[in-house]
Amino acid sequence: MEPKIALKGSYEYEVEEGKSYKWCSCGLSKKQPLCDSSHRDTGIKPIVFTAEKSETIYLCGCKRTSDKPFCDMTHEKI
Repeated sequence: MEPKIALKGSYEYEVEEGKSYKWCSCGLSKKQPLCDSSHRDTGIKPIVFTAEKSETIYLCGCKRTSDKPFCDMTHEKI
């Protein structure tokens, strides 16, 4: 299965230093950009990452980034 495009853009998201997050990589989560386990039976798993510092980050919404989970502007090409 190819991931569903949740948003042709990025999600601005506040993260806290040391906290772990699960980025939705299937595009089916109703809690975008984070995983809500909607990926079951898709063969696609979320990307788990830990914030290195408290800051605003930009998470990929199109699910086509080459720098998962971060936006790399790929959405401008689709």
